[in-house]
Amino acid sequence: MSVSSFIARKLHFKGRLPLLCIAISFFVIVLAAAISSGFRREIQAGISGISGDIQIVPRQNSLSDEQQPVPLHPAYEQPILELEEVKAFIPTLSRVGIIKTKDAIQGVLFKGVPGGADSTGRVRIPRKLSTLLQLEEGDRFTVYFLGEKTKARRLEVEQIYEGIIDTEDKLVVYLPLEDMQRVAGWTGNQAGSFDILLKDPGKADALKDTIGGILFRYTTEDDTPVWCTTTTERYPQLFDWLNLIDSNVVFILILMIVVAGFNMISGLLILLFESISTIGALKAFGMTDRQLRKIYLRLSATVVLKGLLWGNGMAILFCLLQDHFHLLRLDPASYFVSFVPVRLDWAVLAGFDALAFAAILLILQIPLLFISRIDPASTMRME
Repeated sequence: MSVSSFIARKLHFKGRLPLLCIAISFFVIVLAAAISSGFRREIQAGISGISGDIQIVPRQNSLSDEQQPVPLHPAYEQPILELEEVKAFIPTLSRVGIIKTKDAIQGVLFKGVPGGADSTGRVRIPRKLSTLLQLEEGDRFTVYFLGEKTKARRLEVEQIYEGIIDTEDKLVVYLPLEDMQRVAGWTGNQAGSFDILLKDPGKADALKDTIGGILFRYTTEDDTPVWCTTTTERYPQLFDWLNLIDSNVVFILILMIVVAGFNMISGLLILLFESISTIGALKAFGMTDRQLRKIYLRLSATVVLKGLLWGNGMAILFCLLQDHFHLLRLDPASYFVSFVPVRLDWAVLAGFDALAFAAILLILQIPLLFISRIDPASTMRME
């Protein structure tokens, strides 16, 4: 054991306030990062369920317009599925419809997706629509599909799902693709658009150009021209909101580093003032300022590390409880989800911890400059 390590083990901060402040700071940092990552995961998953991470649509139509048919299995399907990042290639068909119950009426978007034969006439509706129309699982209702000729259908609620963007003008009802093909008068080999699901939804924007190139190479002049869009392009307001949350996390990180750093500065200065005679004596025995700063920096690093471990442990435990029991609730009308979502991204947390740890030790270099101003002769005369 070196002399610096031996002396550092004999010194202690007075009180537990510095350790407590460090632990609270790291608790807040981890919690802020987990909440930001949780919101991004929940919202991206919700949007992916509605329209995929990347969507291929005919050029002349938007999702809510009368779609033009494209082949159910186009030439570009297999090359897209061969991309390592792609998880699924899903044919869809959408039509606007009006649901009428005994007491209410509501316009919604009906989206056909592949389903089993036993699902014919059965639909999945968002929780918001269930509340608006007082529909429960097993209830039947009438829907009128709009177009050149209005068509009426009787459908049954098979499942109620929790939607992410369930505003009254963006309600999506899912039913089997075969049902939607019959409503549109299309054959079983035709679809209206394709949803592409990715293994990592965050790579949608980076992958868009690659998929666009595949569409260009494999679409002939006889095919319906198509193009692709990403979730970021279709729902920019949601991703702007997520970016704002990320900005707040960076602000919280900086604030907590400053708070923890200045609390450690206070504790370290108190310790240095109490150790003036000790520092003077060590200087008299030949110890350099650099060696002395190393002693007190090592002592401070031990306190910061303990606070980091305590703060991380409490934050991780809280996140696990929140993820399982949803202790903290939210208003979905304002926050898109009904609870505070958390996600422990270990790589991000490790990066934040390392950055905060290094920044706090860097801040502590300021009070350690006090050591060079201590004159061993003066301290020994005082003694």
